[in-house]
Amino acid sequence: MFTPVDSAHMARALQLAARGRYTAHPNPMVGCVIARDDEVVGEGWHEAAGNAHAEINALRAAGDRASGATAYVTLEPCAHHGKTPPCADALVEAGVATVVAAMQDPFEEVAGRGLARLEDAGIATAVGLMEATAAELNRGFVCRVTAGRPFVSLKIAASIDGAIAMESGESQWITGPEARNDVQRLRARSGAIMTGIGTVLADDPSLNVRSPDVDTHGRQPLRVILDSKLRMPPDARMLTLPGETLVCCGPGQDGTALREAGTEVREFNADDDQVDAREVLAELAERGVNDVLVEAGPGIAGYLLEKDCVDELVIYQSPHIMGSGTRGMFRTPSWTALADRRELDIVDVRRIANDTRITARIKS
Repeated sequence: MFTPVDSAHMARALQLAARGRYTAHPNPMVGCVIARDDEVVGEGWHEAAGNAHAEINALRAAGDRASGATAYVTLEPCAHHGKTPPCADALVEAGVATVVAAMQDPFEEVAGRGLARLEDAGIATAVGLMEATAAELNRGFVCRVTAGRPFVSLKIAASIDGAIAMESGESQWITGPEARNDVQRLRARSGAIMTGIGTVLADDPSLNVRSPDVDTHGRQPLRVILDSKLRMPPDARMLTLPGETLVCCGPGQDGTALREAGTEVREFNADDDQVDAREVLAELAERGVNDVLVEAGPGIAGYLLEKDCVDELVIYQSPHIMGSGTRGMFRTPSWTALADRRELDIVDVRRIANDTRITARIKS
């Protein structure tokens, strides 16, 4: 059905889409190539919410040469009025002959309507070229609109014997500067960074994107603190930094001091003496958060694993042994038998200077 030329153009569209990795949030990353046979006449990508979509940028680049051409787009063109007009209408007006979409948009206001609009106008359509790659690129967006929660990645820095800190809590630094800079990229592509109050009290972290190698156009991920008893200090370092912080507490807590410090405080139901993380994730989805990066201690990390709230683990493993007087990666008191274990698919292993980054998905 699809030719090698089709595949080459879609591969380029996917490369373009990935340029919005740090800036398109909360919108999906989308790329578009407009071509006449093997000649590219226009290309574009979606840079940021509120800006022109990929198809519009590609049509502007193509000009009159878009008429009779084929548009390759990584996600079904939108058919509704959001912050910008429908891309399907723009493609019709430009007179393109064919639209090839990598995947249908799962968002309920599109969900096939864009393709139908094109077909009604006499434009040929095809769907499914490099669909798996396109879905992976926008895994957070797909998870949010289909499952009602963001895609959750759990980041861990550990020694080769699985320790994340000494018993005293000392943990800076287990991994090298190159691995820590790589984490900045994980943060930049996330809509929110989540941790627990224990980490805040122990480390007073910033939880922001601060690497000069990553350009988010000034966007900072939402900082989310799970704090059932509301022990968050109003003078915590992160509260003085650009970006917003959401403190999630249990019922009946007094958040006056934090609110006066300019921090948002929300109450959630309790779950095993924790804030119900599933409710928090649902709230984040309502706010348009596609991807959550968890950087937390073994208590929160283990709790999220126990509640099946983790999709992916990103483990930075450093080649040293910390010994027995240490803290492990996860605390999971409900796992008491071998059958309770969670099986993983290792999807990527690579060196980051002297450390190793292991990316693994939780098997469903």
